[in-house]
Order: sequence, then C-alpha cells, then structure tokens
Amino acid sequence: MAWDVEGTKRKILDAATREFVAHGQHGTTIERIARRAGVNKERVYHYYGGMTDLFATVLREKVAEGAGAVLLPATGVDQVAEFEARLFDFNNEHSDLIRLLMWEALAFTDEVPDEGKRVAMYRRRTDELRAGQQSGLISDTLDADMLHLLLLSLVGYGALLPQVVRMITGDGHDARYRAAVVEGARRLTTPASNHVDRPAG
Repeated sequence: MAWDVEGTKRKILDAATREFVAHGQHGTTIERIARRAGVNKERVYHYYGGMTDLFATVLREKVAEGAGAVLLPATGVDQVAEFEARLFDFNNEHSDLIRLLMWEALAFTDEVPDEGKRVAMYRRRTDELRAGQQSGLISDTLDADMLHLLLLSLVGYGALLPQVVRMITGDGHDARYRAAVVEGARRLTTPASNHVDRPAG
C-alpha cells in the first residue's frame, strides 16, 4: 500500500501545532509531536527538519491563514473600522495564532523565522494606509507605520492579555469591548476636517 505522504505531513503539522500552542517551541519535543501524530520521530525530521524549522512551518501556516482572512483595504475610515472588527473576531476565533506569536516572542530575542516575508506583509498593509492618507481618505496625523502599529495594538491587546481586560471591564471579550476597538480605529483614522465626536459603545 502506498504511503500517504501528504496525509502524514498534515498529521505531523496538526500535532506540532497543538504541542506548540500548549507548550511553545522549547516546551515540547520531537518525540511528543511524533507520538501525537502517530509516526516515528525520524519521519518528523525527514519532512520538517528540527524543532526550529517545524515551529517556523507551523507559524508560517497560521500567519498566512490570518493574513488571507483579514485584509486591510485602507480606502476609507469605514474600511479600516471593518478591518479592526474582522481582526477582533478572527483573534477570538483563532486563539492558536495568538498563542504561537506569544511563544515566538519568548523564544526569539532577535530575528524570527520568516521575518523577511512577514515584514513584506506588514509593509503592504502600511502602504495601504499611506495611500489612504495621501488620498485624504484617512487621517495623516500619524505616520502610516505608527498608525498601523496602533491599529494592531488596539485589537491585539485583549487577545494577548484577556485577564487584564477582564479585571478592568469585568466582562472580557464582549460586544462593548469590540465596539470600543472599532470606535478607536475610527477616531485614529478620521481626517481632522471630518471628525465628529461619537459616544463609544
């Protein structure tokens, strides 16, 4: 019977994802990943190399999934606000990516795996914001890269530190918090000439 290479590789990736989400790159072993996948560890090494390469492959897949699902067409304030709402929902529904990024931050103090490709992805988003600023559709009060960073910070903080959100608001990831994130994005991106104060929530 022919060996199902793609099926086996998928089992290994799924097993590695579960291990990395729970324990990080340095908290698990190839042996545990192989056991969870139902293969021998030599097959893991054969298909994915060592632990660092396997972690990079898992993270690459999850980052691409998020980037493809949540695009940033910064053609106006409404579009940026919709991006924030979609990213908020994606983070809530795909906590694996958030956990992997947290483990990555702990494991790497310098350049991370696939950094060049991810820089290019972030640069495309920043360029979208800059184009929106240059066309006058969104505020240019902040440099485009700083605006991009603040938009991601607004929507990412609660996913990274839900316990802090719970302690401050008493209710965590609810509709009120989501609405505040979207309103914050609107206020950051509304050109000064069009700015109208609106109640959050």
